[in-house]
Amino acid sequence: MTAKSHFRGHEIEYLNGEWVFSDTKESTVATFETRPCGHCNKFATPEGHDPCLGTLPRVMNACCGHGSVSETYVQFMDTSCVRGKEAQEMIEILRFERE
Repeated sequence: MTAKSHFRGHEIEYLNGEWVFSDTKESTVATFETRPCGHCNKFATPEGHDPCLGTLPRVMNACCGHGSVSETYVQFMDTSCVRGKEAQEMIEILRFERE
């Protein structure tokens, strides 16, 4: 039985000692930067941010979850963090502030 998971909205599997994308069997480590988000099909920004988030004010790190609410998070500059639905709500607030 092959171990399976998801990475940035793509199904991945553990094959021959490494995680690979299930659709192409390419190494996740070697190719993740060249693949678009598996949820919105957009590429990361030049700074490496999730394309749907861009740069959020007062945020150290964030992830849109790529289609999975449970993987969504926002980490603030003071290192506090919110996850899941609360993070999705915070992202909407911060995106509005940015504009």
